Amino acid sequence: KLPAPVRLRSALEELGPIYIKFGQLLSTRRDFLPHDISEALQSLQDKVPGFKEPGILQVIEQTLESPWQSHFASVETDALASASIAQVHAATLHDGTAVVIKVLRPGIGEVIRQDIAVLKWIARLVERYVPDGRRLRPREVIDDYEHVILNELNLTAEGANTTLLKRNFENSPLLYVPRVYWDISRDNMLVTERIHGIPVSNIDSLRERGVDLKKLAETGVEIFFTQVFEHSFFHADMHPGNIFVDADNPLNPRYIAIDCAIIGSLSRDDQQYLARNLLAIFKRDYRKVAELHVECGWVPKNTKVVEFEAAMRTVCEPIFEKPLKDISFGYLLVQLFRTAGRFNMEVQPSLVLLQKTLLNVEGLGRQLYPELDLWQTALPFLERWNRKRMQPSWLWKQLKQNVPDWVEQAPHLPQLVLDSLNQHKQVEALNNTLSHVLTEQRAREERQRRSERRAMFAIIVMAGALLAALYFGR
Repeated sequence: KLPAPVRLRSALEELGPIYIKFGQLLSTRRDFLPHDISEALQSLQDKVPGFKEPGILQVIEQTLESPWQSHFASVETDALASASIAQVHAATLHDGTAVVIKVLRPGIGEVIRQDIAVLKWIARLVERYVPDGRRLRPREVIDDYEHVILNELNLTAEGANTTLLKRNFENSPLLYVPRVYWDISRDNMLVTERIHGIPVSNIDSLRERGVDLKKLAETGVEIFFTQVFEHSFFHADMHPGNIFVDADNPLNPRYIAIDCAIIGSLSRDDQQYLARNLLAIFKRDYRKVAELHVECGWVPKNTKVVEFEAAMRTVCEPIFEKPLKDISFGYLLVQLFRTAGRFNMEVQPSLVLLQKTLLNVEGLGRQLYPELDLWQTALPFLERWNRKRMQPSWLWKQLKQNVPDWVEQAPHLPQLVLDSLNQHKQVEALNNTLSHVLTEQRAREERQRRSERRAMFAIIVMAGALLAALYFGR
């Protein structure tokens, strides 16, 4: 008999590609999913045969409303790669530029919506009938999945993500992102520059080219933290199939990223709190971690900081007994979220994507260079980022960015003040009314209690008199 996690994985594979993608997303929810299940689901592969009808040439012509030869010199009818939602074909533009065409599978949108409706129905049953079902938040998980997979149906959004990621690393030696050809791209078809590189998982080829694997692993970590803390815009699907290596300069290799359908972003506040949390964890300052969680609203305001601090210490101290290079940064973040979950932390989708991406980056890095000390790379980066935020130049930059908004709002300030005062008066009047009502209610309750006591006393007296009359009448 196969173990339960393996049976679950097999069931998802039999149900089809949409459920496979759901299993892949579910594997990232390590904040509440048992370790053996998340490990089993991670090995799910989203690979299906390419569609033949309608053919790629017909799809291009229907999408662009013109003959395919008007836009391309050649198109390969056999797919380069095929997955549950889309497939990719190689093509050449009239100027000789090599490109790839990503097209959605016909009718996939309706299939996905039907499957999501089934998953939502199952989630409601789990919440209602399974012990601990509500704690697992199945409806929240399905909502996250719906958000992710519906975004993948909009290739214009993926193109916009690709363009912004490319702009963020335009002059960087760390990462290359292919160009989008917007004039021949649509919601269901995305045309991008074709890239050539070594798959990051092909370590033998990287070694043959003389690539510095230690440098490559550390560069991956630097790219991740740059995206999260400098750009607040990070590629959230960094599995080996989407990452390649440009090995033209083996001592300073550059990454190449494709498939920007899933992107994560943090607010400024979340950026700041995440960085401060990580620095506090580095220093094993669990009181600070607990206070920050309450301060930023990740856990309810009435959370007992002392209890949260003790829970964090219990989880983290055994981990820190290992040498730093052996500690999984991603696993520590998983434990942080899991512990916070016991204190009713609402895990935001952006933080789930961050956790998943960090686990991918760390896993890739240690495949390339098993001795990778992610902490040694991350800590100086976070400290530099934190110091920069305290510098006058950075504060002045933020001030200049905000001044136009303040100037625009200035004429409205008197009215806003009056509205605030009126609102305060209304609240005060409401409070007075409520106080008066409560006072009256208490007075009525007190009068009723006195009346009940008098009635009870009268009943007791009458009962006593009746008993005395009966007794002496004998």
